[in-house]
This record gives sequence, structure tokens and C-alpha cells, in this order.
Amino acid sequence: MTATLNLAHRISLISESSTMKVAADADKLRREGVDIVDFGAGEPDFPTPDNIKKAAIAAIEANFTKYTPTGGTVEIKQAICARHHDDYGTSYTPAECLVTVGGKHAIFNLMQALIEDGDEVVIPVPYWVTYKDVVNYAGGKCVFVESDEANGFTYTAEDIARKITNKTKLIIINSPCNPSGGVLSREDFEKIYHLAVKRGVQLMTDECYCRFLYDSEPFSIAALPGAKENVVIAGSLSKTYAMTGWRVGFALAPKPLIDAMLKLQSHTTSNPTSISQKAAIEALRGPQDSIPIMLAEYRKRRDFVVQRLRAIPGVKIAEPRGAFYAYPNISVGFRNGITSALQFSEKLLSEAHVAVVPGEAFGTTEHVRISYATSMKELERGLDRIDRFIRER
Repeated sequence: MTATLNLAHRISLISESSTMKVAADADKLRREGVDIVDFGAGEPDFPTPDNIKKAAIAAIEANFTKYTPTGGTVEIKQAICARHHDDYGTSYTPAECLVTVGGKHAIFNLMQALIEDGDEVVIPVPYWVTYKDVVNYAGGKCVFVESDEANGFTYTAEDIARKITNKTKLIIINSPCNPSGGVLSREDFEKIYHLAVKRGVQLMTDECYCRFLYDSEPFSIAALPGAKENVVIAGSLSKTYAMTGWRVGFALAPKPLIDAMLKLQSHTTSNPTSISQKAAIEALRGPQDSIPIMLAEYRKRRDFVVQRLRAIPGVKIAEPRGAFYAYPNISVGFRNGITSALQFSEKLLSEAHVAVVPGEAFGTTEHVRISYATSMKELERGLDRIDRFIRER
């Protein structure tokens, strides 16, 4: 007799990552010989800097290939805390740092350690795809704060305050934002922080794109006096140092919360990869000149993408002020059977052979995410195809 497979209910609370699905769909067509322009990937097209790669090679040659402490070596924790201090003026110690297998892992650990059944988590829209699913998986309830391209996908402390109840446990802020490129002003961010403190709510700041700002200087809300007790930082080396495949992220938080997250990690991934930790130490302590080079190129691409999208009749786009994504409103293309961004994206891939991520993944129905972390040649080809696709519908 064949055993009946009854999956755990909690797995039904989450969905497949939309960004990963787009990548898989595009790859399938590519393997079939279709010429795909891929705007789906959320990763730099730059190579990892040579000094970082050499540090990994040195680690292998030195046989640094064994287990390390679960939460990362003391050396990498010191490097993370020192880099964050030098960049933003914070004062974290290794005891307040956890090294994880990518930034996503830090966020998952946080939700599992902090959120209980019925707890509410306030999340501005559009949001990074993983937030909603990891909150749901932990048994929490997502409470969304709307924004749109008219205000640059930003929001205020008053907008957040209207969503806080006695069940609110956490506020998630992602600035610069994936997918919109929206950036909160320092003033608005500080007001949200003070609101969280007043209401006794933890504030998580996702700093994945914090070094990629076009019009303002990077800052961390955790640098405010006394902020460490109320703030959790989720960070990553993936974007800043073009290290997506190395899988190194981190959390900076009060020690009791770090200890709780460490306990979970000891039974899931164990330690981050030993070799990647050595590479990350070099990234953090070594030359930082690759960052402004990438930012300058992203700025050039951003300007081109915005100009090109605005040349398409009916397309609306708020200029991204950070990260490397454009998030245009493409509802003008909702014709001939297309009624949503999801259908638009599917048709765009199958007919025009351009991969984008539909807005439904981020909480909206009229937008698509376009990653401009690709060459100008690909941007030109892909945007020409999008232009024709919309005009000819």
C-alpha cells in the first residue's frame, strides 16, 4: 500500500519565490534556444572583486574548510561591526552580531525567533517578496501600508501609525526599497523609529541596498542614540560587493535576540561557509573602491531606463532613488485579455521574450520590476521589445 503524503499545513502558508520562478521560466526558454532578455535577476552583473576572490582561494589553500562557530567566526563578526561603525557610526559588538547564509536567512531567523501566532507585522507596499511569506510561515499577520508612484513609493510615520494595534510586534522598513527604488528621508525614518519606540514595537531595517543611493548619503537608523535596543538590522554582502553566490548575510540586534536566532541556526544551516567568511572579511576590511564604480554605472543605467520607459505612451515610472530596479506602472498595456501585471509578464516573456517580475509578487497589480543590473546593450534590446509589446497590443 502506498503511504498517503500529508504535507504540514505551514508549508501551504508560503509560496514559491516569484523572482526564482521568473528566473526558472526564462532559463527554460533560453535552453530551448529562445533569445531572452532577462530583467528578472536581482543581482549585480559585476564580477566579485579580485581581492575578495583571492582571499577565498587563500582560505582553500590554507585548508580553512572545516566547521566554524555556528554564528560565524569572531573575526568576521568584528569585521562586520567595524565596517558598520565606519560607514554609519554604530557601535555593535560581536555578541550582537549573527552571520547567516545570506540576508534572507537573517530575516527568516528573526521571524522565527520573534513572531508568534497572531502577532502583526507592519510592512509598506511594495515589499520584497520574502517578507510576507516568512511572516506567514511564523504564524504572524501582515498589515500593509500602501504607497504609489505618485509619492515615489515613500510613506510617513503617520501612515505607519494608522496600522499599529496592540498586536503589532514588528515594523519592517526596506530603504532603498526592492522593488521600487524608493528611499525614505532621514527625517521620515527617524520619525518612524521614534513611533516604534513609543509604541513598544521592534523595527527591522533591511539594509541590503543601503550603499546604493543616488541622491543622498547612506545612513543607518541604528546610529541614533539608544537605537540598538529597538532596532534589528538585516544586512548582506551580496549586492554591495557583488557576492550573491557566496551567501553571506548578517543580523545586528540586541544580544538576547541574537542568541535566540543563533539557537535556531544551530539546528538548520549550522555555520555559514568557512571559505565565504574569509572572502567576506576581505570584502569588509579591504578596498571599498568597487562600490562607487558600481553605483556610477547603475546611475547611468537608471537614467536611461527611466527616460526610455517615460517615452512609452501611458507608462508611469517614479524615478528610483536607490537600489537597481525600476518599477513602472504598465497598466496601459492591459488590453486584449491582459488584466493584471502577472498576465502582462507572462505574455511579455512568451511573446516578446523579456523576463520581468510581476507586481503581484510585491503587493501591487499594475507594476512590473525591471532589474537594470545588466548591460546597456541588454537594456536597450529589452526596453525596445517592451515598447513594441505595449504599442502593438
